[in-house]
Amino acid sequence: MAEYDDKIQAFIHAGFPSPANDYMTQAIDLNKELVRHPAATFYGRVVGDSMIDAGVEEGDILVIDKSLEPQDGDMAVCFVDGEFTLKHLRFGTEPGSDRRRLTLVPANDRYPCIEVEEGTDFKVWGVVTYVIKKIR
Repeated sequence: MAEYDDKIQAFIHAGFPSPANDYMTQAIDLNKELVRHPAATFYGRVVGDSMIDAGVEEGDILVIDKSLEPQDGDMAVCFVDGEFTLKHLRFGTEPGSDRRRLTLVPANDRYPCIEVEEGTDFKVWGVVTYVIKKIR
């Protein structure tokens, strides 16, 4: 097996083979690539399978930015009644009224949506910006 220099990184085409030496660049610094707000960014490891249909599996590592304003459709780490959960955020209004509502939506049909009601101990802890997966 050839020795590898971890200070060199190559752009790897997923199509036809290409001479790799044409694409050698400096090493990739994952903190520079994945973290926009260092003081507000955290990592977390996924436990469970409620987001499996979104490609997020148990053991994956999440890059979570607490400084981002949550938006409709974001995947977020939420604190609900004393527990953390990973779900998609769906903002809307109550049918027939102007009252806003928030639904936490899993990406697995085996799990129910969570309607965030008034009085629920709830906080969006952070927005997921990247998912890091182990392939092997």
